[in-house]
Amino acid sequence: MPSRLEQLCIDKGLKMTEQRRVIARVLSDSADHPDVEAVHRRASEIDAKISIATVYRTVRLFEEANILARHDFGDGRARYEEATSDHHDHLIDVQTGRVIEFRNEEIEKLQRQEAERLGYKLVGHRLELFAVPLAGKTELK
Repeated sequence: MPSRLEQLCIDKGLKMTEQRRVIARVLSDSADHPDVEAVHRRASEIDAKISIATVYRTVRLFEEANILARHDFGDGRARYEEATSDHHDHLIDVQTGRVIEFRNEEIEKLQRQEAERLGYKLVGHRLELFAVPLAGKTELK
């Protein structure tokens, strides 16, 4: 059975080589927001013949097809996640690089209200919070 990303590629008519299938599977199975090097390490565990250049080309192809979303979380590395229609925001732990996805309806409402106050209709946005853990607090509530 194809992974979510692999199925999206098929649905968009992309040619799926075996190496692209492996890369799509790695990205679909990622619970984090891996950079190309992390994708390459994980894909190489499945198929040692996959080169870093192949991963770069494939990730770029997936991004251009709107299958992957690219993020810059301030660490100098492009990070990726599956592009979905489900909106969410990110909190980035600047000490560990951990990325936490969240959704908060109050924040969403405030952003729409602020755009309207300024005379605009909000059609999209991206919110990335950069933070450090509170002293003694490292677990999510």
